[in-house]
Amino acid sequence: MGFLDSLLGRTKAKPIAAQDRLFALTTAYISLETEHNITTRGQAAILFQPVDTADFDNIVTEMEELVRGTGEETGTTLTVETDSFGYRWMILHDPDVDDLVVGINAVSDALAVGGYGDRTLAAVFAFKDARDRQLYLIYNYKRGTWYPFVPAGGEQARDAERELQLKAILEPELPVEAELERWLPMWGIPI
Repeated sequence: MGFLDSLLGRTKAKPIAAQDRLFALTTAYISLETEHNITTRGQAAILFQPVDTADFDNIVTEMEELVRGTGEETGTTLTVETDSFGYRWMILHDPDVDDLVVGINAVSDALAVGGYGDRTLAAVFAFKDARDRQLYLIYNYKRGTWYPFVPAGGEQARDAERELQLKAILEPELPVEAELERWLPMWGIPI
């Protein structure tokens, strides 16, 4: 805030915390489901770049145990995969979007508190539309924004028109990435 702003009583808007941006999906999902017939496929994943240290491994192990432990109450199950690039996918399975968001947030928070927040790349939530087409909503942790990704059949093909339609649907509810060139496709998503 500048000197004149403080004299005139003007304040800058507080930036929305990353956690609030992630949790915005829980309210956006109500509109997606009721107004647009887009439903969850009951899966979400957090993607991060592992570090070969005991401290990092302990944090990840504790988070896996925590998610599995709370999953007994919520019904959330967990699987873990490492892709061909060496990135780790912690995959949560639960038909409740709220439980998926809470679980993904718990993992990202634990990594951030442990000093590894910069290793967290994205959260990916799997959905389908009325025609049973797969679509994903991707949360970019570095930018604090969401964007849609709609694979279109073959490898390396995407439905850009459907992605732009989803952008228009999502913008009132979620902080959508404005720069389309940052809508990076994620091929081989394990959910």
